[in-house]
Amino acid sequence: MMTPDDLVITDLYGRKLSGRRNASSELGMHLLIYSRRPDINAVCHAHPPAATGYAAAGVPLNKAILCELVLSLGCIPVARYGTPGTSELTEALEPLVQSYEAILMANHGVVCYGQDLLNAFFRMETTEHFARVSLVTELIGKQVLLSSGDVEKLLAARARYGVQTASSIGPDCPVTADGADSERITLTRRELEALVDEAQKERSRR
Repeated sequence: MMTPDDLVITDLYGRKLSGRRNASSELGMHLLIYSRRPDINAVCHAHPPAATGYAAAGVPLNKAILCELVLSLGCIPVARYGTPGTSELTEALEPLVQSYEAILMANHGVVCYGQDLLNAFFRMETTEHFARVSLVTELIGKQVLLSSGDVEKLLAARARYGVQTASSIGPDCPVTADGADSERITLTRRELEALVDEAQKERSRR
């Protein structure tokens, strides 16, 4: 495990930074990510409202709604709650750090990381953008997911676009149109009203 003494902090131009301010109370979270991911050089932690809303609801951003998200991050899971500034937080994140570049932190916020600070920041922006789009589809009441074939084509395109990510891709990440809950059905308003009327008639006969 890395310690604060092991860190050499630099700005975007590679210049060594120094100062007298105290390190963040969540330094342990940053050190965990650096120690588990030697390919990572920057960590960005924030509380963007839409993505944090999903984190507070315990809902992962794991549906294949936007091709850009599949291409760049795959899925964004939710880590269980851990008290900020304690080892609980790092223990909650540890199982996910190796396989994702963006994680929702239950009842807290979001952490993203990348090869450099700009990359980590853009991943945070992508996470919040996707959360907002996802929220709009839920408010509208309809989500049209990409198929598993569409997702496979996007994953194959990663190399062409120079996208490097450790995101785990599997049957549930991301959830595709053919992998969505097969028990879910869709009814028109008229069909629903007819079912309700029939149920009421059946009940009155008893």
